[in-house]
Amino acid sequence: MTHFSHSKRQLGILSLALLCFSTAALAQFKVEVSGVGMTQVPIAIATFKGEDAAPQKTSAIVLADLERSGQFRAIPMTGVAMDELSRPDFPQMRQKNADALVSGSATRLADGRYEVRAKLWDVVAGQDRGDYRETVAAADLRLSSHRLADWVYEKLTGEKGVFATRIAYITKTTGKYSLWIADSDGENAQSALTSSEPIISPSWSPKGTQLAYVSFESRKPVIYVHELATGKRKVMANFKGSNSAPAWSPDSRTLLATLSRDGGSQLYQIDVSSGEAKRLTQNAGIDTEPTYTQDGSKIYFVSDRGGSPQIYRMSATGGSVERVTFGGSYNISPALSPDGRWLTYISRVGGQFKVQVMNLSTGQSSAITDTTADERPSFAPNSKLIVFATVFQGREALMTSTLDGKIKAKLSGQSGDIREPAWGPYR
Repeated sequence: MTHFSHSKRQLGILSLALLCFSTAALAQFKVEVSGVGMTQVPIAIATFKGEDAAPQKTSAIVLADLERSGQFRAIPMTGVAMDELSRPDFPQMRQKNADALVSGSATRLADGRYEVRAKLWDVVAGQDRGDYRETVAAADLRLSSHRLADWVYEKLTGEKGVFATRIAYITKTTGKYSLWIADSDGENAQSALTSSEPIISPSWSPKGTQLAYVSFESRKPVIYVHELATGKRKVMANFKGSNSAPAWSPDSRTLLATLSRDGGSQLYQIDVSSGEAKRLTQNAGIDTEPTYTQDGSKIYFVSDRGGSPQIYRMSATGGSVERVTFGGSYNISPALSPDGRWLTYISRVGGQFKVQVMNLSTGQSSAITDTTADERPSFAPNSKLIVFATVFQGREALMTSTLDGKIKAKLSGQSGDIREPAWGPYR
């Protein structure tokens, strides 16, 4: 069996099958932001009125979201509580060097729901920038806080926020593998699947309602499609040999996959409704880790056809291939930004595995991490952040990074191993 070796993970016929996990992984994360950006908006978030009695602290969640984006710098507001009706002391806020201020309230209603209200202020101009209001069940207060952060982000940057999106990832603890769905900050994790056999390669459907993944519960790699709302699963590829590395088409009608049913590990296109597989590549090497471009016209993938693992692209219907990566002898795990401008991947340089970001219009790429065991990068749906797995300060963790690598946030489990992150689409 031929394979590509990467850190604790092996690529190739089994794709990312042989994961090495450590001790118990917990689903709750603590966000730690590091780095300094060049053009961050200084923003103050006041303590929301009523949130001390609420199950979630809205102001803290909003502030952590905005900081993690790399676009904002927090102005301390320790002990300052303001609701949406409070008028700021603009001269004092300017002395704090704040450009923007968010204040609000979280009020418990008679039926147990919460009404979240907020106001965004332009401190520099001394003007009201808009009001936010939402009524949610107590269990949805965290999601509401993420939506509020998205609203603030869009108001101040003109671009869509990703805080109310989700990530999928894999853990293993004492022989048990789990597929988790969590908020974009890693909190509020829910188990979608637990198995005594490995689960690998989660891939979100374009609408975020399904996940494709590979499970070894049949003692061989089989691709499943999993309905998140109902938990219903469908076997999508259980051909002879290995079935691995699923990736959705933008229209949800097909899955790309690496199959070895006809000998070797080659790329196939699988019709989701019929399960029929059409072969796309034919060569003596290994082709794996395919991903569609946002318009569905091309496929990027990893192949060792040139002697070492490199990233290639071709038409979505197959045919001639074009090599994309040339720096170094080992480049794997390609992921494309939804805006089509960037490619992120893992490159091995001097025995170190680092997240790279390539500008597809120029072909220029650079490493964006200081860590040395990075794995499986995935873009946020607004193309502004990347999530990846790594080892940080001796512990396995998920991290997010801006595309320039200047702002990183560690999403660290309290113990154990976290792998294979995949950032979901907008809800």
